[in-house]
Amino acid sequence: MVEFSMANAEAFIDEDDELEEEPGEEIESAPPLNVGEEREISSNGLKKKLIKRGHGWETPEFGDEVTVHYVGILLDGTKSVSTRDKGEPVTFKLGQEKVAAGLDCGIVTMRKGETALFTLPLETGSGSTESDSSLNMVVQFEVELVSWITMVDVCKDGGIIKKIMEKGELIGPPGDLDEVLVRYVARLLDGVTVAETPEHGVEFYVKDGHFCQALPKAIKTMKKGEKVNLIVQPQYAFVDGDKDCANGVPSIPPSSILSIDLELVSFKPVINLTGDLGVLKKILKEGEGTLTANEGAAVTIRYTAKLEDGTLFEKRGFDGVDALKFITDEEQVVAGLDQAVITMKKGERAIVTVKPDYGFGNTEVKRDLAMVPPCSTIIFEVELLEFTKEKDPGEMNNHERIQVAQRKKEEGNLLFKDGKYQSAVKKYEKAIDCINEDEPFEDDDQKIVKSLKVACWLNGAAACLKRNYFQEAIKQCSKVLKVESCNVKALYRRAQAFMETADLHLAEMDIKKALEIDPQNREVKLIQKTLKQLQAESNMRDAKLYATMFARLSNENSSAAKANQIPTLFQFGRD
Repeated sequence: MVEFSMANAEAFIDEDDELEEEPGEEIESAPPLNVGEEREISSNGLKKKLIKRGHGWETPEFGDEVTVHYVGILLDGTKSVSTRDKGEPVTFKLGQEKVAAGLDCGIVTMRKGETALFTLPLETGSGSTESDSSLNMVVQFEVELVSWITMVDVCKDGGIIKKIMEKGELIGPPGDLDEVLVRYVARLLDGVTVAETPEHGVEFYVKDGHFCQALPKAIKTMKKGEKVNLIVQPQYAFVDGDKDCANGVPSIPPSSILSIDLELVSFKPVINLTGDLGVLKKILKEGEGTLTANEGAAVTIRYTAKLEDGTLFEKRGFDGVDALKFITDEEQVVAGLDQAVITMKKGERAIVTVKPDYGFGNTEVKRDLAMVPPCSTIIFEVELLEFTKEKDPGEMNNHERIQVAQRKKEEGNLLFKDGKYQSAVKKYEKAIDCINEDEPFEDDDQKIVKSLKVACWLNGAAACLKRNYFQEAIKQCSKVLKVESCNVKALYRRAQAFMETADLHLAEMDIKKALEIDPQNREVKLIQKTLKQLQAESNMRDAKLYATMFARLSNENSSAAKANQIPTLFQFGRD
């Protein structure tokens, strides 16, 4: 997408139209000029007549360095000055009005190769900023925009000025975590080379920096294939100089300004999948299309797994060993690898770095080729060979939705039995998602759907209690009681959660109601005893607290009374 500057946009808006704009009204930009057509393009009366069309749609912006031919025409129609007579175009920075006041506002509307005739208002035309007296009465300029170089003040303080010599692809810019391949030559302003990469370039991670601090700052503004020239002030280069000479390259004197020709050859995106740098994915090869494996997808991968020191401890899909097939989001592989695979496209190859919290944790694990020590960071090189996405509930009919919900509930039950409570909760949630009533079920199916929902909510509450997620357990049980107000299991589990959150009065109410429904329920009676013990302990704590408070108040009142007591004769002594 081509971006136009605000100055360019304003040049096509008529002042009267701007004043008549109603709140919320959208004003379309003026259509492009036809050859031979003239139009006023700014509120100060600047007019533009198109003589020859340019190429593309991009236009320069204020601050860019433009190269133009121009011919100045006086009020009587005679030619005053011409760069064509000199044989060479002129180059200057837009915004400094080097040729004539107001002309730059016309040049920012031009495309590369375009020729246009600009008519300046008399008061503007006579206000040339050049010292050449031949321009003083010029009212028209025929301008050809030969080319321009985009100028960027990278740090907005003049410390790094970037000239874009060759635009890159629409890929980028890289981020802090990405690995970049660059080529550069760094010179002093007298042309002496002080640093140069090999022909094949040099690779590094942006966050790690390289050569001088200007380099990563500039790279984070570049696209793949972009070539630039950087003018780097000492504060972003080497204030104290670089005293080390290596490979015959001269040292850099203190406070030197550097000119760096820089090319971003390519970069490998590194994605922080977990937000805490726990799982990083560096893409080595882009996959096919736009679809990625999702949670619950059946995937086939091949990979190697190494420790940080390079020790290979596992390999699948190579040297006659079968590739690994698994279902994502079911804890069939370490969490870090699982999270990486669900972001991958078919055919994608990536390096996945997994910190211990998303790997094997602080336990020692025996794998096929080596032991994995406790607290190890794991490095996978993985390729996604195939995947089949889990079918979306919206793509199923009612019968299929019920079948999938039943299957997921059973899968959740198996995970619960294995102690994988978080994964079990996810399965129950997915089961319920399958039977959300976006489309009505028939009467017979409604009974099954209700039964499934109740079972998933109850089992989810049990899993939440195991994980100490008491508020979530309360929510799950409350959903059950909304459709089945006399469900003893829901009352029992919600009472358990209330007891853990010290809401003893609410727990007592749930237990009382559960025993009214099922007076002989052994489990409810057991937690009733526990509740009574908790209430007794709470009462004792309250009694001690109040006793302490009353004692403190009594002491304060006694001290105040003594301070206000009237002295006796004995206290004053005899006359």
